[in-house]
Parts: sequence; structure tokens; C-alpha cells
Amino acid sequence: MSLVDADRPVRRRRRGEELEAALLDAAWEALVEHGYDGLTYEGVAARAATSRAVVYRRWPTKPELAHAAVVHGAASEPFEPADTGTLRGDLHALLTWANRTRVRVAIVGATRLGGYFTETGTGLVDLRDAVVGDRAPRSDVIYQRAVARGELDLARLTPRVRSLAFDLVRAEMLMSLKPVPVATIDAILDEVVMPLLTGLSA
Repeated sequence: MSLVDADRPVRRRRRGEELEAALLDAAWEALVEHGYDGLTYEGVAARAATSRAVVYRRWPTKPELAHAAVVHGAASEPFEPADTGTLRGDLHALLTWANRTRVRVAIVGATRLGGYFTETGTGLVDLRDAVVGDRAPRSDVIYQRAVARGELDLARLTPRVRSLAFDLVRAEMLMSLKPVPVATIDAILDEVVMPLLTGLSA
């Protein structure tokens, strides 16, 4: 081995989950920067410092690659439902977390995936369902605590009411394409959600 070779850093071979995470990180960043139309196997491979074949073997079609990248991008920091002692406090903590971690996904979905939706015949609701999967809503434990504390009548917790806070925050994100102001989250809770959940006027 020459002195030049000895000084050259040896690139460690990545495998399995580590390699897949690097590929999906690269695909997600490509979607954020260039959108679906600008997503290419060559570009993802270059970002991940690997070959096009390595990417193609895992996701043989561009829609499959984009779908996997969005699901990966949405799997951001975990959320542990805070126990603030009140239903409103718990919901506020969850909405604040969603506001911080989901806005980038909302922007990509609204502005970068038009070609993907056209090609696959799907829409934002399908992508949302893929991101959520079979996981129980993060709000379930919050509502269970509220029922146990006597703050909430289970009869009021219809599917529409259960999801309303998150539907309204998501709509604000999609309209503004930026994080929702704290004052707006407060208004959503105090003027709409809490009165529906508790039966009390704001």
C-alpha cells in the first residue's frame, strides 16, 4: 500500500437498515428540494454515495421510492403524550409537537408531489393514511386520561370530534405552508374543540 493510499479514508460499507435509512434520507431531501418531478435514482444515489442499482433494487419504480421517502420523512421525533393534568393542556402539547414536526411534510405534500398524485391516482388523504398506518391515534391516551379524570364524556367523542383539532391545524398548515401561530392553536382549542368535547361554552 502506498503512502497516498494509507492516508485515504476507508469508506465503511453500509448494509441493511443503515443503508436503507441513508437512501431514504437522500430521497426525502431530494423531494424537499426538487419535488417529485426532480426526483431521480441517480440523484438519490449521489446523495447517498452509492450506486443507482442499489436504490433501484429496493424501490423499482419512482412512485415506490417517493412513497417510501415521504413515510420515512414523516417518522420524525417520537411523541410521548404529556400528562399535564388537563385535557386542554394535553391536547395543546400534542398540537404543538405536530406543528413543529409535521409542517415540512405538509408543505412537501401540498407543493412537491403533484406529479406523484397524478401518476398514482392518489391524493393527500391516501398519503396520510400510509404515514399513519395501523398505529392508534396519538390522541387516544389523552382522551382516555380525560375520561378517567371526569373531564370528558365518552359519548361526545365521535370520530369527527376526535380528529377535529388535528384536522383544523393541518388545514392551517396547508393554507399558509408554514407553522401555525400559537395564538391560532389556542383559538382552535378554546373556541371550537374544547366546547365540543366538554359541552361548555368557550
